[in-house]
Amino acid sequence: MIRKIVKGLWIFFATMVLLCVIVFVSIAKGWIGYMPNVEELENPNYKFATELLSEDGKVLGTWSLSKENRVYTSYGELSPNIVNALIATEDARFTSHSGIDAKALARAVVKRGLFFQKSAGGGSTLTQQLSKLLYSPDANSFTQRFLQKPIEWVIAVRLERYYTKEEILTMYLNKFDFLNNAVGVKTAAFTYFGCEPGDLKIEEAATLVGMCKNPSFYNPVRFNERARGRRNVVLDQMRKSDYITDEECDSLQQLPLTLKFHRVDHKEGLATYFREYLRSVMTAKYPDKSDYHSWQSQKYYEDSLAWETNPLYGWCQKNKKKDGSNYSIYTDGLKIYTTIDSRMQQYAEEAVAEHLGGYLQPRFFAEKKNKKTAPYSRMLSEAQVNQILDKALKQTDRYRIMKDNGASESEIKKAFNTPEEMSVFTWKGDKDTIMTPLDSIRYYKHFLRTGFMSMDPFNGHVKAYVGGPNYSYFQYDMAMVGRRQVGSTIKPYLYTLAMENGYSPCDEVRNVEQTIITETGEAWSPRNSSNKRYGEMVTLKWGLAQSNNWISAYLMSKINPYALVRLIHSFGVLNKDIQPTPSLCLGPCDISVGEMVSAYTAFANKGIRVSPLLVTKIEDSDGNIISTFAPQMEEVVSATSAYKMLVMLRGVINEGTGGRVRRYGITADMGGKTGTTNRNSDGWFMGFTPSLVSGCWVGGEDRDIHFDTMLNGQGAAMALPIWALYMNKVYADKSLGYDQSERFKMPEDFDPCGSDADNSQTTSEPGLDDLFK
Repeated sequence: MIRKIVKGLWIFFATMVLLCVIVFVSIAKGWIGYMPNVEELENPNYKFATELLSEDGKVLGTWSLSKENRVYTSYGELSPNIVNALIATEDARFTSHSGIDAKALARAVVKRGLFFQKSAGGGSTLTQQLSKLLYSPDANSFTQRFLQKPIEWVIAVRLERYYTKEEILTMYLNKFDFLNNAVGVKTAAFTYFGCEPGDLKIEEAATLVGMCKNPSFYNPVRFNERARGRRNVVLDQMRKSDYITDEECDSLQQLPLTLKFHRVDHKEGLATYFREYLRSVMTAKYPDKSDYHSWQSQKYYEDSLAWETNPLYGWCQKNKKKDGSNYSIYTDGLKIYTTIDSRMQQYAEEAVAEHLGGYLQPRFFAEKKNKKTAPYSRMLSEAQVNQILDKALKQTDRYRIMKDNGASESEIKKAFNTPEEMSVFTWKGDKDTIMTPLDSIRYYKHFLRTGFMSMDPFNGHVKAYVGGPNYSYFQYDMAMVGRRQVGSTIKPYLYTLAMENGYSPCDEVRNVEQTIITETGEAWSPRNSSNKRYGEMVTLKWGLAQSNNWISAYLMSKINPYALVRLIHSFGVLNKDIQPTPSLCLGPCDISVGEMVSAYTAFANKGIRVSPLLVTKIEDSDGNIISTFAPQMEEVVSATSAYKMLVMLRGVINEGTGGRVRRYGITADMGGKTGTTNRNSDGWFMGFTPSLVSGCWVGGEDRDIHFDTMLNGQGAAMALPIWALYMNKVYADKSLGYDQSERFKMPEDFDPCGSDADNSQTTSEPGLDDLFK
């Protein structure tokens, strides 16, 4: 009887062994479950986010799929603390096993399987956990999860064949999802502690490793104390494994769990408008005219030109990987080296917040307070304002969704007039309030918008880029996308054309009202904001410095308007709808801030205009440079004309409408031009030094949203202060290398009042204004 029992047990044991062999061989052959092939094991399907790096080496942000915001981190970039914490907690014998820890597995089977001890620990090694992360779908039941285990064991053994221990650790930490859109250790380190993986302290590393057990349950943002308790368990495991001493463990366990939480969101952080603009440029598709509406002819023209001339435009479509597929900025782990300087970007955003949010917006609110037409001009009627708001209402997603769902106009109107709880933007932070959706539309119309860009006039590097007050609430980009009337900032183009036709800054004109007969036979007589020196002979330099419309009209009467349009286009302005009329000299055409800044580089660069350069190079996930980008330059005017314009534009600052800059303590050698359009709808300031060109526009979302008085509505009051605040911050930061003592270089024998000079020899020019005394 005993012999039969023993024999039966041996048969059972042999059968089980044989069955296990069959099962594992079947798994290894791919007959049961999914077994990745060798190529897939050697190249796991990771989806890595693209990193955008500033010129000074800071991470501006990432592009990723919503659930795959992972940035690759090599083993050498990991802190020993995170490695030690992970091994001590998850797999103490990691360095000695080959994918399966028999001792841990046996302990788990006996204690958890036979004695139901929940605290017995798991039997999975880090390699098994990695195989689960890589190849196991989410299990819907205990049985399904039980059946996944043998497959993970086989994959784990294979992973150990193809990878070193360091590579497996790195793969695990790059793959794990730490929640809050922080996939991978690099994103997690920044999200929770604002640092790089290599800078993680012991207690910080222990917190992240603690999340590996159950990231939702041990989420430090939602459950601080619970996560702290888990962190202390990890610290104790590190003590047991001799990675830290008893004293270190006790000391660290007493610390509170302190986070420096940075939610990874493309709508937050530095240079949000820049990042979104760059994303749209790189992912652009080949412009097919059939994809554009009839009213998008200008857009089609710009996109077609960009596709042919700008290697960055449509980059993802133009460039292919080794396997022949197009690059993806969301999954291929690229590194994009931008020209943005994070310090200068910060200063630009601070300048906008300081002037627009801290000074100008409160004044605008005060002017519009208790006005029935607010935020629109008092020149509109209530009926006109209501008509505008009704049009804005119909452009909202709420209206479109309700309309698509079959709601009637009366139902929609009722919904838009029903108060509800909402969080709204203020310059002091989001505010919870109760208002109707229609009132919220009017509320957001109150906020002034802005566009600002700063770039190097020699290599085109865009150093700072601000497209609006706050990307989360005002997503329309007024730096490179939106265009507005430029007012008097167009006058330097007119004067440049005059210089190209033999005029000089010293030429005199009588300062009187001008009348020009247009091509259609109509008389055009511009108004002037001042009668200063009326009837006197004045120089062209004085006329530009004072932004005198009569002097501009005089030049316009001597110049072919079609030639001016051609010159404006040569300065890099793409708007096809610029009309060759006499009034063009006062800036009725729409131009973007980016186009204006690029155009003004010619005045600081001897007549050579440089296009904005956003990116210098792109690397793939292996660190190979796959694209480089060089400045695009074009000579638009002669060096002599550029020098003459430099003389006059310096006069705008030292003697004219741009003099307010000096009140901010800026002593730099510089040129510039203010601009204000009809009824103060648009305020502009363009300013440039020998090594930096910057421009700013301020105005309302609609042209009828503006200050009703010149006191606050002119370009010198709306836009110039942002430029001045920005430059003061730039000059104060000595690490940037900008110096107010820098001077424009001019030929030694240059005479702005005489004939063309030999421009071959240049030197620092200390006193051009003395030539006019």
